[in-house]
Amino acid sequence: MTPPRARTWGRRGHTPVVRVRGRSWRRWSIAAMCCYKPGETSRLIYRPRRHRKHRGKGRDTFAWSDHRDLVVRAHIQLQAPIVLIWDNPNTHRAAGMREYAAAHDRLTVVQLPSYAPDLNPVEGIWSLLRRGPPANTAFTDDEHLERTLRRGLRHIQLRPDLIDGGSSSLRPAA
Repeated sequence: MTPPRARTWGRRGHTPVVRVRGRSWRRWSIAAMCCYKPGETSRLIYRPRRHRKHRGKGRDTFAWSDHRDLVVRAHIQLQAPIVLIWDNPNTHRAAGMREYAAAHDRLTVVQLPSYAPDLNPVEGIWSLLRRGPPANTAFTDDEHLERTLRRGLRHIQLRPDLIDGGSSSLRPAA
């Protein structure tokens, strides 16, 4: 819940100070997919997850099974085969995820090369989200952060032009 550092306005000669509570063990992760289907508008499908990790207990990121569940939800929404273009986190390359992909003909996985964020359309979504509602906000509690994240993602979700962003070259021709 620590806000990102950003510039702001203040009275001349007075440095603005925003007080925040100390770091906590609470953490949010968001998995997202930019979906493109010929003849339809672009879609953003996402799943936020709150982690309440205590020292040494629990996982503080998505597991491969969480990504699998997101792919299943995307297939249900899109009603079409899916081509996943993924970057290289361990959860994307996990044995369980590879087995799942091999067992389902409707799913094709293409791995991006290492360090190629310009080829991944979801990276543009994270950039938009960071510069949007959460920027320069000192969150009061978990619920405030959750509402702000969901509002920012919903705003992007309702604007296909934002999802397309710089990834229009990756979008299939209609």
